[in-house]
Amino acid sequence: MIRKIEHLGIAVKSIKESNDLISKLLDSSAYKEESVDSENVLTSFFKLGETKVELLEATSADSAIAKFIEKRGEGIHHIALDVSDIEGELQRLKDLGFKLIHEKPKKGADGKKIAFLHPKSTNGILVELCEDIDSTDD
Repeated sequence: MIRKIEHLGIAVKSIKESNDLISKLLDSSAYKEESVDSENVLTSFFKLGETKVELLEATSADSAIAKFIEKRGEGIHHIALDVSDIEGELQRLKDLGFKLIHEKPKKGADGKKIAFLHPKSTNGILVELCEDIDSTDD
């Protein structure tokens, strides 16, 4: 079951500069920075009520974030949805005809299992599904 928007992912050229900007905008500091080697990104998270803002800086020229910025510039990269059962949601969405980038979830940032839906099946929006790795509530 999809429970809420978990976070908005924003592709940035510089975490340091963007952290300063977003800190001023939200009047709040980032609560976490984390490197996600499997995605070749450095992330930074801000809380905004029950939702988060994730900044993503490429750590490799061939990462998805580097390619996104090269093609489109900095900006909103994805919308992440909090789910109670990521495997079940992936199957449900696949059965409904959504194209999956990841058939199985993998470890992502901020203690989450993640998987992405292809934007070709979601009106051009990259959608990430997220489930807490240690989630026990449904």
